[in-house]
Amino acid sequence: MNLFDVYSLYDIEPVSGKGCHVYTADGTEYLDLYGGHAVISIGHAHPHYVDAISRQAAALGFYSNSVQNSLQQRFADLLGKASGYDDYSLFLCNSGAEANENALKLASFATGRKRILAFDRAFHGRTFGAVAATDNPKIRAPFNATDHVTFIPLNDIEAAEAELAKGDVAAVIIEGIQGVAGIRMVDDDFLISLQKVCFKYGTLLIADEIQSGYGRTGLFFAHQHAGIKADIVTCAKGIANGFPMGAVIISPRLKAEKGMLGTTFGGNHLACAAAIAVLEVMEEENLVENAAQIGQYMLESLKRLAADHPQITEVRGRGLMIGFEINGSASDMRRRLLFGKRVFTGGAGAHTVRLLPALCITKEQADEALNSIKEIIEEF
Repeated sequence: MNLFDVYSLYDIEPVSGKGCHVYTADGTEYLDLYGGHAVISIGHAHPHYVDAISRQAAALGFYSNSVQNSLQQRFADLLGKASGYDDYSLFLCNSGAEANENALKLASFATGRKRILAFDRAFHGRTFGAVAATDNPKIRAPFNATDHVTFIPLNDIEAAEAELAKGDVAAVIIEGIQGVAGIRMVDDDFLISLQKVCFKYGTLLIADEIQSGYGRTGLFFAHQHAGIKADIVTCAKGIANGFPMGAVIISPRLKAEKGMLGTTFGGNHLACAAAIAVLEVMEEENLVENAAQIGQYMLESLKRLAADHPQITEVRGRGLMIGFEINGSASDMRRRLLFGKRVFTGGAGAHTVRLLPALCITKEQADEALNSIKEIIEEF
């Protein structure tokens, strides 16, 4: 049996990792500035993380949600404290797309409405409801087509209110920073106004923090830079440092009913052990603060580099969620960094290189990355 050929693969196979580095079988070291799509939050093979999931696997790896699982409440308590959403409720699932599916479903239950407002170039996942709210026709099959989603320009409050005033919108879903679209920033003033008009028209605000959350931008969630609280927040990626997990954080205004949401694997014992270990490491090692400090240093350094090298046309981001746009092929730039400098990066469209390193990245590693980028950009 062959694998279904849907991925463009580099001819490199990492077999181990430590911190912000990965290694191939022959011992070649690569600096990882992408963390497997923002998934590696505390670094590869962190000892506390490895120990936690190993001990849990040796005790009980899985049982269903038909029995008590105190690890779920332990995780909920830690997440509430870390995020500032301690008065909210938590539903656990398996991925970002599943988190968004459940968030959209919950909003429709709560409001009795079915229309969703999303933004141009948004990405919310690849499953039925999530991809319908994703502004990318290339990944939306005819089966996914729906007239329940309306796309409007990002940061356009007049367009948002014009749709909300129709009174039939269940939820507005918005990324803290648009990642797949190329690190497109959401204006703080826009988020503040959006929260107000959502409340005015009885519409729920869903903050998709799947890529931009979990300390990546220097606060626990990106929307918190605007000083707002969403009605629903979705998480995944960095939540369990590589173990498949997703979460929906739900306002106390929304009431649960038995059976309205459900999952077989969501919140299983291994996933919770992994997620608890992540939060413990984040607190112990001050990783949110590190993301703010090193991220700001990298952003300022890249902007200075751009001032001297017109091949870099724009630098965008917050914390360790960074994109720089180049006058040329981002794919070519990424290949040169990988094969010429042994640095992993990510892409976001034809011209944007995306940096999403683990939150434990050091200044020395940041300098190594910046020097590699400088040397490659000078070749363009």
